[in-house]
Amino acid sequence: MNPAMAALLAVFLPLLGAVGIVLLDKHPNLRETVTLVTAAALFLVVYSLVPAVYSGHEPAAHLIELVPGLSLALRVEPLGLLFALIASGLWIVTSVYSIGYMRGNDESHQTRFYVCFAVALSATVGVAFAANMLTLFIFYELLTLSTYPLVAHKGTEEARRGGRVYLGLLLSTSIGFLLLAMVWTWYSAGTLDFVKGGILRDKLDPGLLPLLLALYLFGIGKAALMPFHRWLPAAMVAPTPVSALLHAVAVVKAGVFSVVKVTIYIFGTDLLRDTDATTFMMWIAAITLLAASLVAMTKDNLKARLAYSTVSQLAYVTLGAMLVNTTALIGAGMHIATHAFGKITLFFCAGAIYVATHKTEISDMNGLGRAMPITYGAMLIGALSIIGLPPLGGIWSKWYLAIGTLEAGQGIMLAVLLISSLLNVAYLLPIPIYGFFGKSSKQPNAAAINEAPLPIVIALVFTALGCMVLFFYPEPLYGLMALLFEGQ
Repeated sequence: MNPAMAALLAVFLPLLGAVGIVLLDKHPNLRETVTLVTAAALFLVVYSLVPAVYSGHEPAAHLIELVPGLSLALRVEPLGLLFALIASGLWIVTSVYSIGYMRGNDESHQTRFYVCFAVALSATVGVAFAANMLTLFIFYELLTLSTYPLVAHKGTEEARRGGRVYLGLLLSTSIGFLLLAMVWTWYSAGTLDFVKGGILRDKLDPGLLPLLLALYLFGIGKAALMPFHRWLPAAMVAPTPVSALLHAVAVVKAGVFSVVKVTIYIFGTDLLRDTDATTFMMWIAAITLLAASLVAMTKDNLKARLAYSTVSQLAYVTLGAMLVNTTALIGAGMHIATHAFGKITLFFCAGAIYVATHKTEISDMNGLGRAMPITYGAMLIGALSIIGLPPLGGIWSKWYLAIGTLEAGQGIMLAVLLISSLLNVAYLLPIPIYGFFGKSSKQPNAAAINEAPLPIVIALVFTALGCMVLFFYPEPLYGLMALLFEGQ
């Protein structure tokens, strides 16, 4: 298949799947077969672009010109391909998981759930393959709108309230800050195209660069920088498959992916480094990184703790981008992948516990590991990967980020990363440890507790193994990120 056509197909294939899901509303087995087939087909189409990108090509496709110089267009470059591979690959696993979860909980509106999932993946691939800031913005907003019904899926007052916070914060930041930043960029540079090296050199007073950068980073609300992070914990009212893929992978990673994309292709690393424009946002990322970890330690609700952990881990990527050196940016890109596998494993485990026991509070889960050893074993693996310990993939992204702080002469930021990893230990490891070895008077008849349904267990075992594979085979992640800086 022509690579340009493959890029187009990758964006529109999930929408075709969504149509099939709607048509098979009354046939759950066929409906879910279409979901799985569409997810697998999407991954294969995205994977087919790997040879072209590794050979130095960037397949491009023009959709429509809105006004002279502003068009909807796609271009597949290494960073976008990495993001698309992660999102499309984990959609397959999450689809398997969703079948077990949605049926195990007898959830309502399952067709709507699968349709919104498919539309969200179309938007995610559109964000990944956007050739300019306008295209990214349109797919970014589509991702927000298509995931809102998933956040509010349960229809309770709590779900509707969480959905309002989710939608309100993401739309207000993107329209109030990001759109303003785009208009300013268009006025100054005359283009919104993503160009390696950036488009703003000699186009803007250097003193204004920190303000424009802040507008972009706060406007990309999905990156969850404080104080615009509350949408993410609020979204935890969604069913666990939504929390797992969209809020551990697709939505939040669309945010930090956009941060890295803007850093490299709108501002350019040389310009940011020469003007020292990243200092303020670097400190915002560091504060978010530590503060969210401290908040996570106070949360007894498992998904709430994981949500604040995600806020902290996203800040690793933003911090790496703000260090604006090759090593740190490679670490930031690798962290998008390694964190995705670790965090989706933890969310899968949280959902497995809920399906098997309907427990949501960590203090009620002591001893559960003896009844659910596979789930808690996977949880331990996911936690150790997030912490960044071998032999798990999380160590590599944190290693490159740490080296990046030294190359930038930012010893304080290295200390921030090390302290955060210790906090990771404090709020993540007690969950599996007390699960295996704890004893609680609140525990019901343990003999009545079993592992969650097989599709759920298969999914969490797969992603836990993925955390291990990324330790032994990090080269594909490193290789794609290194392609961004060839010739520099």
